[in-house]
Amino acid sequence: MKNVKLKSIMLPNGETIGYREREGGEKRILFVHGNMVSSRHWDIMFEQMDETYKLYAIDLRGQGTSSYNHPIESLKDFSDDLKYFVDMLGLKTFSLVGWSMGGGVCMQFAADYPEQVEKLVLLASVSTRGYPFYKVDEQGQPILAERLRTKEEIALDPLRSIPITDAYRRKDKHFLRQLFNATMYTSNQPSPERYEAYLDEVLRQRNLLDVYHALNHFNISHFNNGITKGTGEVDRIAAPTLVIWGEHDRVVTKGMAKEIVDDFGGKAKLVILPEAGHSPFTDHVGALLKELHSFLV
Repeated sequence: MKNVKLKSIMLPNGETIGYREREGGEKRILFVHGNMVSSRHWDIMFEQMDETYKLYAIDLRGQGTSSYNHPIESLKDFSDDLKYFVDMLGLKTFSLVGWSMGGGVCMQFAADYPEQVEKLVLLASVSTRGYPFYKVDEQGQPILAERLRTKEEIALDPLRSIPITDAYRRKDKHFLRQLFNATMYTSNQPSPERYEAYLDEVLRQRNLLDVYHALNHFNISHFNNGITKGTGEVDRIAAPTLVIWGEHDRVVTKGMAKEIVDDFGGKAKLVILPEAGHSPFTDHVGALLKELHSFLV
């Protein structure tokens, strides 16, 4: 990609964090990816966003090119890494764009350091109340009244943990491609070259079960999500917030997007993108860029 550099930096906590940086103007945006992906998956945005923005995209600990010396226990661990990262780069204020799990990381950061976040974009984001993991019945259907609680229970989940962990072990790109086509790329697929590069990045992940556990327990709302009591930290988020959800998203539900808006108490705007799923920049990048540019100016 033109004017994009892949770099790395050692944090004070001993983790080496990889990141991509694209040259641009005075406005700075930091992109935070979700589960099973990396900063590489932002390439379309780096190619097409207006050059008035200087862009950064981090590889979260345990994904992409970043190290995983210390296992994470919560999304706050990722947020703490983010704080070290921006401080070491001298980024005082910036806008945050968080995709899927990255939305939870960005919300936690915006709650902990509201003075640093100019604007917040939550793209196909997990809820303020986390992302639930349920027990499944013999037909593989979720039992909505029974949440998985421990990391050990999550590791035995026959619907996600076992098959995906096994695919990682076997480096089974065919399985992962089928999985993503059924869940993420439901409207459009990346070009063959991009898709292959994306799958290479997916196979670098070393923290799948830890991420599942963290997502299951995340809750900055004022509600009990069935497994954890809300911290109420959402009230500390001061940045203007845009919640973007694709109408064909099969990973994050419309209800989760509405939970975010409700928990923000009128401080967040919801935009529903037609013809888009869990990867809006693959499905409808033009519409997504239009919403971002309008919001971030």
